Amino acid sequence: MTGKAAIWWEAGRPLEIREYPVPDVKPDGILVNLSLANICGSDIHFVEGRGPRLKGGIAQILGHEMMGTIQKLGREVKTDSLGQPLAEGDRLVYSYYSPCGQCWACFTGVPGCPNRYRRWLGVPADTPPHFNGAFAEYYYLHPGHWTFKVPQDLPNHVVSPVNCALAQMVYSIHRVGIMLGDTLVIQGAGGLGLYGIAVAKEMGAARVISLDKREHRLEMAKAFGADVTINVERMPQAQRLEMVRDLTRGVGADVVVEVCGSPDAVDEGMRMARVGGRYLLIGNINLDMAGQVDPGNAVRFSKTILAVSVYQQWVIPRALDLLVRCKDRYPFDKIISHTFPLEEINAAMDFARTGQPIRVALEC
Repeated sequence: MTGKAAIWWEAGRPLEIREYPVPDVKPDGILVNLSLANICGSDIHFVEGRGPRLKGGIAQILGHEMMGTIQKLGREVKTDSLGQPLAEGDRLVYSYYSPCGQCWACFTGVPGCPNRYRRWLGVPADTPPHFNGAFAEYYYLHPGHWTFKVPQDLPNHVVSPVNCALAQMVYSIHRVGIMLGDTLVIQGAGGLGLYGIAVAKEMGAARVISLDKREHRLEMAKAFGADVTINVERMPQAQRLEMVRDLTRGVGADVVVEVCGSPDAVDEGMRMARVGGRYLLIGNINLDMAGQVDPGNAVRFSKTILAVSVYQQWVIPRALDLLVRCKDRYPFDKIISHTFPLEEINAAMDFARTGQPIRVALEC
């Protein structure tokens, strides 16, 4: 029995569909039959040779935002990370990375373990168990992954963004801190930005201002509860800054969240924060892409700058609980706006690059 996978060789080369033997599971492993694998913005960066700057020349399976059904369960695996019984056929969501538990970051409780992708990025797909990325029909879970059974009343397309976009926003906004009545500015209204609106509202934010350059995304931001939307291509920067000040009685936003991935947006976001405000960086994952920033704006006005990558184990079950509790309050089912078959991954990537969809999913 074989399974398909989309192989990345190098930047600029189309992904190639290959087939690999479906592996048996070790006693402590799990083989997942993937249902949906989403194209996150970072996946586009990876494919184009940015982000972690992958070395080409070996067959690699990219992709990380996914969910699926347990195909084979190792005999020693009885429960998920919360102690819920697992069986073949159960739907599962899990972390796409695995902290090593042996580095300085892990010793000090920092979730950004530098070795967290050791079983994924740079690992040849030609080597068993082959299926170590999301852009494939299967995914092999080694020991150390956090695994969580999916609640019955959540459909696949609502769950598939949990282990990246939603979990990232739950953890990041928790870290930056929301006080009852805060005003937030969120730079970017893609999947991360939309989840950020809902999470901020549930944590007590009184007002959320959403910025993006695409009008259809700003309309979706309103559906998620944004109180004010600003199209950055239709309103000059000086006017945007003035509008945020006017909406906050001349004070500025309590929290500004960057999820647009543009270095050029950072200085503006910092200026939108009030004296003593907080600026949260999430979207700028690419190295060596500098933007001009006035550090004096942060120092003189006692602003806090926080950069967050990945999350801790408690986040996924709380994200699932949020979806269950609030499924009728926010249009979570609209985050995945388009789907493509796995075999059409190159067309899906091209479409995702246009900015027209919110999130594109691959049906595996």
